[in-house]
Order: sequence, then structure tokens, then C-alpha cells
Amino acid sequence: MPQPVTPDRPVKRGRLFRFVAAAVVLLAVAGYLVVQYVSGGPGAPRCTVGSGDDTYRFSPEQAENAATISAVGTSRGMPERAVTIALATALQESGLRNITHGDRDSVGLFQQRPSQGWGTVQQIMDPVYSAGKFYQRLAEVPGYSRLPLTVAAQRVQRSGFPQAYAKHEPDAALLTAALTGRSPASLTCTIAKDARPGDPSRVRAELARAFGAGVAPDKGDGHEVTVPVHAPARAGGDAGVGAEQHGWELAHWAVAHAAAFRVEQVSYAGRTWRVDGSRKGWHTDDTQADAGSAAGRNTGGGANSGAFGQVRIQLAG
Repeated sequence: MPQPVTPDRPVKRGRLFRFVAAAVVLLAVAGYLVVQYVSGGPGAPRCTVGSGDDTYRFSPEQAENAATISAVGTSRGMPERAVTIALATALQESGLRNITHGDRDSVGLFQQRPSQGWGTVQQIMDPVYSAGKFYQRLAEVPGYSRLPLTVAAQRVQRSGFPQAYAKHEPDAALLTAALTGRSPASLTCTIAKDARPGDPSRVRAELARAFGAGVAPDKGDGHEVTVPVHAPARAGGDAGVGAEQHGWELAHWAVAHAAAFRVEQVSYAGRTWRVDGSRKGWHTDDTQADAGSAAGRNTGGGANSGAFGQVRIQLAG
């Protein structure tokens, strides 16, 4: 007697369910890895600005690019509002990553297009150049510092999604406060110690490129770079920025570049950041505090002479 044929529909449904479940798991794992990469997950190198609930976490690569964008802006005498606009724009356009691809021929931190007169691909892939071009065009926008961030950014970028910049404004403001030095000891990076020696000449060259002629690092001894601190010029209401704030700007720049330049220690204003204790952030250094106070007395003190005379950057030797 012939056996009844068993319908194969349940089998097919079972296979389909297992396939969908496997796909969901793979997507979840991929999403988790992306989040860990972006935020610097547990045990991964990461940088932080702010404190408590008002905190932004990002990778050393992002910190390096953000510090460069800020330095280029302040070296041009741009106000903090301009730095916030630039950082929010780069957060939206590239996630603060210097990427080689984008919509049509867009590349770099700001997704600038060679075909639209922003420069060559090689130029745009240089963060100092691309940030400079952004500020150049922003400065041409009448009253940009009084405009909503989305409007100011859009007049430079001509994006198809101008409202997208708005969601990055809070994080960009936190970054600006730290990277311009207005919020002291508020940027720290947790990275692994690198046994390879750092190159002091490279640090001096990048400081000069980012901050311009207003920053003149001393040669220092061995693997230490010292940067004398002077009150910088500022525009748009920031003219009262003193030497101490500028010093924190330089100190935070050094920490943001710690992974790339193999920085082991940064000292300024009686506070020190060390790579081997980087999870604890900045800590008080009484020796540096005493030296800084002496430097302030020797220069006559005052808000613009600065109570602390130099930023010290110690590299791996």
C-alpha cells in the first residue's frame, strides 16, 4: 500500500525561520561591532570630553581630527561658535573620520567635492587643509555666528539634508568647550602604551601646521616637546581668551594626538595626563603646579600673561 506523501511546507518554513534567525544574529553582531568601533567599547582605546551625564565618547582617530578642526579654527581667529559649527558639520558628514569615499566625488572630513572647487582629492584628504577651506567659506557667510547652526552649516555645505546637522550640536558644543581650552582638563584618552619611540620633530611640525606661527615649540630635551603659552588673538567676542585657556587648548590637542604621536605624558597648569594611568584622566601634579606659579610670577601674572608658562609633551623614548 503506498505511503502518504508528507507535505514539505513545514520543513520549508523551518528552514526559512532558521535562515531569518541567523541573519538577525549576524546583523546584531555586526551592529555591536560597529558600535564598539565608533564608541571605543570596553577595553578599546577611547577618548572622552565632559563629565557625568554630559559626556561624549569617541575614538582616538575622531579625537585627533576634532582637535585639528578646532586648532585650525582658533588659529585663524575664528570664535568658538565657528568651531562648533565646523565640528557639528564634520560629525554629520563623516563621523569625524577622514574617509576616502562619499556621495559622488565627496571625500574627507567635510565630504568636500573636488568638482565643486574645494581642491584636489589629495588636498581635501589633509584635515588641516579641509578645515581651513570650511572656515574660509563660513567666514564669507554674513552673520554666521548669529544664525542657527543648521543654516550656517548649510550655506557652506549645500547639503541635501540640512536639518541633519542639528542633532550634533550638543556634542559639538562639548567638544568645542574642551578643545578650545575653555573647559580645563576635560578631555582625556584611554590608550595602550606604545613601546615604539615618538618623533619630537613630527609633533613640532604638526603643531605648527595646525596652530600656525603663533605656536613655537621649543626643541626641549630628548623626547620632550615644550610649548610656551601666550594669549592668542580671538575674534567674534572671544578676544578676552587668556594664556591659560590657550594652554589647555594645546594640552588637549596633545592628548587627542597621543595615540598617533606616541605621547606618554602631557603636563600643564599643575595637572598631568599619563598614558600608563590614562583611565584616571588628569591628576594634580604639585611639582608642575609650583613650576607653573613661578612661571606666572616671572611673566608678571595677569589673565593674558598666563599663570602657567608652558605645555610639556613627553614622548615614548
